[in-house]
Amino acid sequence: MTAADLTDERLRQASGLRGSVTALVDRVRAGELGVLPVGAGLLVICVVLQIMNPIFLSSTNLVNLLMECVPVGVIALGIVCVLLVGQIDLSVGSISGLSAALTAILFVKEGWPAWAAVLLALVAGCAIGLLYAEIYNRVGIPAFVITLAGLLSFLGLQLKALGAIGSVNLPFDSGLVEFAQLSFVPAWLSYALVVAAAGVLFGIGFQHARKRRTANLSARSTRFLLVRSGVLVVGLGFAVWYLNRARGIGWMFVLFVALALVLHYTLTSTKWGKAVYAVGGNVEAARRAGINVRLVYTSTFAICTTLAAFGGVLGAARLAAANQSSGGGDVNLNAIAAAVIGGTSLFGGRGTAFAAVLGVLVIQSISSGLTLLSLDSSYRFFVTGVVLLLAVGVDSLARRTRTSHGRA
Repeated sequence: MTAADLTDERLRQASGLRGSVTALVDRVRAGELGVLPVGAGLLVICVVLQIMNPIFLSSTNLVNLLMECVPVGVIALGIVCVLLVGQIDLSVGSISGLSAALTAILFVKEGWPAWAAVLLALVAGCAIGLLYAEIYNRVGIPAFVITLAGLLSFLGLQLKALGAIGSVNLPFDSGLVEFAQLSFVPAWLSYALVVAAAGVLFGIGFQHARKRRTANLSARSTRFLLVRSGVLVVGLGFAVWYLNRARGIGWMFVLFVALALVLHYTLTSTKWGKAVYAVGGNVEAARRAGINVRLVYTSTFAICTTLAAFGGVLGAARLAAANQSSGGGDVNLNAIAAAVIGGTSLFGGRGTAFAAVLGVLVIQSISSGLTLLSLDSSYRFFVTGVVLLLAVGVDSLARRTRTSHGRA
């Protein structure tokens, strides 16, 4: 009997909250760890950094931490997509820098409306992804090589576009900068969003459970769904109350979470999402099942580069400038590391959109905490590298455990 059969049998024998908890334990034993490793790691990091510096978990620092997560986090959402199909994109940093430069030049120097400049930057990012996919599908050059060439090429275009000055400042009174730096959700609306999120979670869970019961399959009980939504209301409600003691929740962070939710729904509840997981799990089996593998590769590359461009725009708005270092430094590696640390498998076929959210929270927490301790960047790179190695190690061990239990 496989772990999946055992889980269904346990659910039939012990319905309700107890059965759901038992099923969760069975999945963990079978190697289905989900977000548990990164959640536990984030908790340990926060506790250690808080002990070392009590300012770390202050509401003011947490508000800044969440806002700083967004540009790299948006890029990491795209990385999740390409990793799910067993590919990689090494050029997301250069694409984000080029899109930042393009937006700033068109908006400031050419006098374009901000929305038009941003739209063109996103279109350019999407076109890059389509180009990558065309080369990969038709020529067969590995994505590693294609995107490495893109990293160098688009960095050169960024430097050429910015010219000798090397920097373009965005007006502080522009909508882009205000959105990224000064726009926060009103307190009453933040609580309303928490209640709405809990309601949507319950509704989706209830509909899913009803469909499974109609098909005579095991399903989570209504009591469990209510308890889960109640826990979400309490947890998020406390977080919102605590953040509202400072400036509250930035609209830019809300946008990031909304993008993650949309991508999560698309991956888990649409035909395209199922095709992505199928291609990442076994590309030949997916092809024989009638899935258009080339189209899946094209769509994932296009989504990745478009989100990279959007992350670059948000990063420029956050800094109120685009310069030669935009998208450089550790942006590229942090975006990839965030997806992997969050639980997206490098082997393809496993991961969620929330991996980007959790992973970037881990990376930004390390960066913020070590900055508060007045430690230089060498410690941040070292600690982030160790966390990345541990995340990949946990994924490899979980994969081995799933194989031993007869699961892919």
